[in-house]
Parts: sequence; structure tokens; C-alpha cells
Amino acid sequence: MAQLPNAVEQVLLIHAAFIHAVVNALRDRSQLSDLMQQLDAAEQAGWPRLVGALRHVINGRRDPSIKLGLDEEDSILLDAVLRGIDNPATLPPLNAKPDGSSAAPGLAALIDASARGDAQAMSVLANMAEQMTKAGGDMALLGGRMRRLLNGERDTDQLVAGMSPLGRELVVSLLDELARLRPQ
Repeated sequence: MAQLPNAVEQVLLIHAAFIHAVVNALRDRSQLSDLMQQLDAAEQAGWPRLVGALRHVINGRRDPSIKLGLDEEDSILLDAVLRGIDNPATLPPLNAKPDGSSAAPGLAALIDASARGDAQAMSVLANMAEQMTKAGGDMALLGGRMRRLLNGERDTDQLVAGMSPLGRELVVSLLDELARLRPQ
């Protein structure tokens, strides 16, 4: 079975385009007005603390205190931006495609932990489902079905309805992993 990327790598891959947009605007200030619109949208979408920290970075502030009050995901994104400003070679790849066989174990673990009441896993899962829903296609369908999976839905036909073969493969792998975590 393929190795699951760690949580930091997953966050970086999910938000690679946003990280690049911030770094590119800081390296080419002519892009700042577009970035400000993206930041306004991110703030409205529930990321006010991260946006506040990024506004400090845009204004030249780099001290560690800008990370105060950020959750783990926000800190990962801010760190990636700061590293990217110093060395663009550290930026996450824009063209990375998720591998269903490696995504299923991590997603299953999050669903299982959330179902057991783990608040941190629930928060990560909710953020992930929101990002998936915004991504469109199979990811949007799976993101929208996350609550059903959390509530114990395991009907493959129901969960794969409308998905492409790759989406169906991801859901089947996910269901297999969930069955391994909680054998009946």
C-alpha cells in the first residue's frame, strides 16, 4: 500500500495554489491587488486569523508573534509562505494529483477518529470536506458525502453515485480502510 503523505504535506498540497499566489504577489507587488481580493474572500470564508497574519507579512512583518492565535493548519500555511518568500524552491508543487490509494487510509482514520469523538480530527475533517466541496467533480461529491460516512453510511452504490471511475475507486478504497479500522 502507498505511504500516506503526512498531515503537513496534505495541507500544503491542498492549498498549493493559494500559497503560490501569496508568495508570487509578495515577489511581484503588481499582483497585490489580486491577492487582496483573494484575502478578502478567504477572510469571508472563515480564515480571518490567517488573513490577518498574512496582512502582517505583506506589510513586512516576520516576527514569530504573527503566529499567535493561529490553528495548526493556518500555521502550516503561514510557514510555507514565509519559506517560499525566502526560497521559492520550497513551495509545494502546483501540479500534484492526489492518489486515491494513499488518501484513503488517512481519510478513513480521520472519519473513524471523528466518529469516536476526537474534536481535532472532526475539525480537520470539516476543513477537508469544505475544501473538497470547493474543488468540484468527484472531490466535491465526496466532500458532500463526508457527513454520511461519519454517520456510518457504507452503501457503496449510494456513496459512489455520479462519480467517475477514479472517484469510485477512492470511495471503495476508503470503505475498505474503514472496514479494517472497525471490523464487524
